[in-house]
Amino acid sequence: MSNTLINLTLPIVIQADDSAEPTVHDRVAVLLAGYGEVESYHDLSRYNQAASKYIASQFVPIPDWLYPLAGKILALQDLYNFGVKHHQFISPENEIFEKQRLGIEEHLQDRWGNRVQVFKGFYFCQPFVQQVVADINQQGFQNLLIYPLLVVDSAFTGAIAIEQVNEVIAAKAPQNNPQYSPFKSVRYIPSFATESAYIDLMVHQLEETLTQTLASGFFASRIGIILTVHGGPDKAKGLLTGVIDGQALSDGVRSQLQQRYPLISIGWVNHDTPFINWSQPNLKQAAKSLIKAGAQAILFKPLGWATENYETILDVEDVIQSLRRQYPTVTYVRLNCVNDDPNFLKIAAEWANPQIEAMLTRILSPSVLTA
Repeated sequence: MSNTLINLTLPIVIQADDSAEPTVHDRVAVLLAGYGEVESYHDLSRYNQAASKYIASQFVPIPDWLYPLAGKILALQDLYNFGVKHHQFISPENEIFEKQRLGIEEHLQDRWGNRVQVFKGFYFCQPFVQQVVADINQQGFQNLLIYPLLVVDSAFTGAIAIEQVNEVIAAKAPQNNPQYSPFKSVRYIPSFATESAYIDLMVHQLEETLTQTLASGFFASRIGIILTVHGGPDKAKGLLTGVIDGQALSDGVRSQLQQRYPLISIGWVNHDTPFINWSQPNLKQAAKSLIKAGAQAILFKPLGWATENYETILDVEDVIQSLRRQYPTVTYVRLNCVNDDPNFLKIAAEWANPQIEAMLTRILSPSVLTA
């Protein structure tokens, strides 16, 4: 009689079971990471100091001692922009982000029960990512899913979430054990630039507006569509700044619409700074080109932004006001971001499911059977 070795390596997927309390090993903390925006002007200096550290320093060398001064100077600019120019503007981003957290958690817990909990952390304001990660660890979670829900710029801005999580891990590690981590498993959700479900949702939202608002008043070939995408500098210390992802997303949306609405252009939302070349065309340049081509209406659709913020509201409104002075007979429409659209929250939760399943799946040790 011969001996036969049989390798039994069978995946066991843990299903949601609210009747039993999960162990710490069977729980996943999903960390939604966003910029966050100040809800009090008193916080502007600290906000801009953090933004300078994690973003501006990637483009321009900034010594550590200069961050506090840069934060104060930028805060003065924001005080004028938000407080004076835009009549005490307060961004709705944080409020929308909380609605997204609740909606995504509801979808995930419908499938996974209380084994999954969704947290939120901001890069530049309360609650800071570092504080939230420390709290997640203190609550006993050993599986962490990092989920930057920002703009389609994951290779750059998404890296900030990883950097801040790693700061917490490094702070907890003993000096003689650099391999230490308070988590057994850490996973990451990258940019959604090529996700077909998101692209289809953008197309659907545009088609709704075009059909319900503009179709009766304008011929299709005279409607200009500007897909507003977060711009980026050409160089950022070796990091991709999101321009590639933003262009890919724009191309995906345009390919579904251009046969019916030929006047479509990307429009980059830039933060013009000295000695730095930003992505082109910017919003105003894109609009002027479409108007020159015969557009009687210009539609601005935020593409890639998950939540409304001062860029999608104020930057676009400033451009519209400037265009109205030069082209007063043209109609301008600013559309909203996806925000807490139920369809988007469902899609966003589905992006997390494969990573959660991977962390909650247990593999049986190989068994050797002798025949």
